This record gives sequence, structure tokens and C-alpha cells, in this order.
Amino acid sequence: MSLAKGSARDERVAVVDIGSNSIRLVVFDGLKRAPATVFNEKVLCGLGRGLQTNGRLSPEGVAMAVPNLVRFTSLARSMGVGRIDLIATAAVREASDGEAFRETVERLCGHRVRVLSGEEEAELSALGVIAGNPRADGIMGDLGGGSLELVEVNRGKVGRSTTLALGPLRLMESCVDDRQKARRVIDKAFDTVDWLAEGKGRSFYPVGGTWRNLARLHIEQHRHPLHAIHGHTVGREETIALTRLISRLGKSSLSGIQQVSRRRRETLPMGSLVLSRLLRKMQCERVTFSTYGLREGYLFHQLPEEIRREDPLLSAAAEVAEREGRFGGLGEGLMTWCDALFPDEDEEERRLRLAACHLSDLTWREHPDFRAIQALRRILQYPLVGIDHPGRAFIAYTVFLRYGESPGSKEAAQAAALLDERWRSRAILLGAALRLSYRVSAATRWVLDHSWLKVDGKVLVLKLPDDGSVPDGEAVQRRLKTLAQAGGFEETRIVV
Repeated sequence: MSLAKGSARDERVAVVDIGSNSIRLVVFDGLKRAPATVFNEKVLCGLGRGLQTNGRLSPEGVAMAVPNLVRFTSLARSMGVGRIDLIATAAVREASDGEAFRETVERLCGHRVRVLSGEEEAELSALGVIAGNPRADGIMGDLGGGSLELVEVNRGKVGRSTTLALGPLRLMESCVDDRQKARRVIDKAFDTVDWLAEGKGRSFYPVGGTWRNLARLHIEQHRHPLHAIHGHTVGREETIALTRLISRLGKSSLSGIQQVSRRRRETLPMGSLVLSRLLRKMQCERVTFSTYGLREGYLFHQLPEEIRREDPLLSAAAEVAEREGRFGGLGEGLMTWCDALFPDEDEEERRLRLAACHLSDLTWREHPDFRAIQALRRILQYPLVGIDHPGRAFIAYTVFLRYGESPGSKEAAQAAALLDERWRSRAILLGAALRLSYRVSAATRWVLDHSWLKVDGKVLVLKLPDDGSVPDGEAVQRRLKTLAQAGGFEETRIVV
């Protein structure tokens, strides 16, 4: 059961994350299962630079962070957010002048700063991964500028955790350019974690800006058809090969990586080395990147248990449908309307079919000539979670076909290439069913509820209401025949 509209669920929330390398303001559209990001801005201040040597925050970092934190909180207030939460991590937690910094920020910004313990930081980051992937199973790693949090995740449950002093800024300071020394420091730290072997054969979930940029580089390097980082999955050996390459790059080579900001490039080699050594140690099977982390876990932790149990993909898709649909969301009605076509689907297939039904009227406002391609592009890049790349491709391809495009259209070839034959066939069948359903119902729930499809052996039967709301016209018959062909039916029949 969801929180009611008009409650705190719909009140915008600002989270200011004060990290060792960056500070970031993220404004979410509410405290809900799959919150949308309304605003997102970061500043790379490097508060943790020098911490390893002198135990204090970087003076240059403080000089940059304080006015930007004042600006962030002022911006959030101007956006009319319901609440502004400031959270700080390793650098502020460990620095001898961290308490003075916290007091300064609270005085100037007018908001309390919550300094997270290492245990809290690890748990919230893991909850963020779980919020974005409820079936996550393996080990989560959140790499910040000053620390690495490792947490075991067991299909929605948080397990053992540890915090290690392996942030790139800290390693760059203690090891400088001595890669062999850095390897020894990293390996020694991992040797203290006796449960890392539990990751063997499972997944590793990297979190944090440095590791997200590795995903971005892999996507660009391999010309991957989807540019969505969340859910991007790479095999262990392929990830190790990439991280080994990046960890050995010098400054001149790094300067040529235009996909990554200049200041973020500085931490790429050391962050890559940490990931490479970790993957060797834990022997995971695959690496699945997550854009959900500490901030999302911080919000997820505050949700009632019944909201936390919601499916994030279906929650987000239903909300989009309700907000952007012509006459409200039709997802459940469309799902029921074409149930007869999918008698043998499993739980995941049914789940993705419902998501496609929710999003099937996404681009009705667009010009008819561009609805299909716009729907395809939006769904492929929309910040959906709780879904992998093939699942996202299935939904996008289905809605593309729902708008009348050919299954062999070159515009959708890359999305279709991510699907095996069973999923492509399902997308073609569901796309044809949705196309017929919108012709029959005119996107209204009443007509959907008073019409249905039925399978009678090799005959596909369409029942229409007898009040004259839907004519037994040429377009209906044509789309019914197209659907029958997609489903392998020999005959069609319309009953009024």
C-alpha cells in the first residue's frame, strides 16, 4: 500500500552529500519507492586531500566546499523542497577539524549536518543498491575519495560489512605514483576481510563516481547500444582487463579521456587498481553497476516497510503512466486485456509485460510520425531501476512496435539485438496487442474493461461492447489480423 498523494511522499526532498572528494546536491521528487531526480549538481572539492598526512581537511577543499554548501542549501530552499538533509562521510568523520567544519556549515547553512559512521555509511550504500535492485545478490562496494565500504547483500537483505581506508585520494597521497606499493596496501587491506570469498560466483555491485566512470568508458569503448549505467553488466575478466589498462595510464594518456571530467580523471587509475585487486580477491562472476547508492539508500531507509517491498520498476512505470497518460494509467487494464495471449509466462516475463503496458502511451503528445522513435529513445535512456539492459530493451522495443513500426525497423535494431528469440517474439506479440487495444479502447479504461481477447484453439477472438463505442471497422480487423499473425493463429473472429 502506497503513501497517499499529497502526503510527504510527494514533497520534494534535498540531500546534500558531503564526501571526501565531492559534494553533491540531489533533489528528489518525494520520499517514495523510486524517486525521480529533479536536480543534481556536484562540485569536486577534494576535502579529503592531505588527510592521510596531516589528519586535517584540505584548506583548499574547505574554501571551495563551504560557499558551495551555502549555495546548495539556498538553491534547495528556492526550489520549495519540503526538507533539506546534509550528510557527511569519511573525510569529515575522520579529520581532526571535522567537527569545526561541521559547526561552520551548520551555522552558515542553517541545517544540521549528520556525520555518518563507517557502519552507517556502509549500510546506507548497500540499501541504495537494494533499492535499485531488490534481487541483488553478492557484494556491494562504495568507493569514495577516502574510504571503501564493502557490504554483503543477500536478495534484499544487508549482511556483513566493513570500511577500509582505500579511497583513491588517500592512496594517491600515501603511495604517490608507486603502483607496487599501492597494490601491497590494497591487498593487505583486503586480506583482513575474511568473508570476501563469499562473493565467488556471485555479483559485485560497484557504487561511486569513479567506478561509474569506468562503466561509462566501457559503454563507449564497446559501442554498447544502451548508455544507461544502471544495470550495465560486464564479466569479471573483462572488467579486470579494463581496470588494469586504466590503472596504468599516465597523466598525458588520462587527458585524452574526454568522457570523464578533468578532476575525476585524477582518481581513475587508483580507483581502477582497487577494483582490479578486489575482483581478483573475491572471484565474482560478473560486475553490475549501480547508480543507486548512499543518497538513495538514505531515503529508502526512511520508507515504511510496505513501501520498501514495492517493485521499483513497476512503481516508477505506474507513476509515469498516471502523470503522462491521456486519461490516467491504463497499465493494469491493458495487462488484463491481453492476458490470454501469454498463458505460459513466468514471474519476470509478467513483470516486464506490465511495465511495458504502463509505458505504452508514453509519447502520445508527440507528432504521430515520431511517436515510435521517441518512445524507444526515452525508455532506453529513462532512469529506470530494478531492470537489466535486456529487460529495458524489451520494454522499449515493445512500445516502439505498439506505435506501428515494423519489427525489422533499423531504428530499433540495436535494442532488438539485446533480446533472444523468445523475448523478441514476446515483444512483437505484445506490441501488436497493445496497438489493437488502443484502437479498440481509445485509451479509456471503460472500453478496456468491457472488451477482451480470447484464445479458442487456433482462433483469436475479440469481444467488443455492444453500446456502439467501438465500431467493427477496417482498422480493428486489420490490427486483429496482424496480432493473429504474430501469435501464430489461423483465424480471427469479432464478437459484439
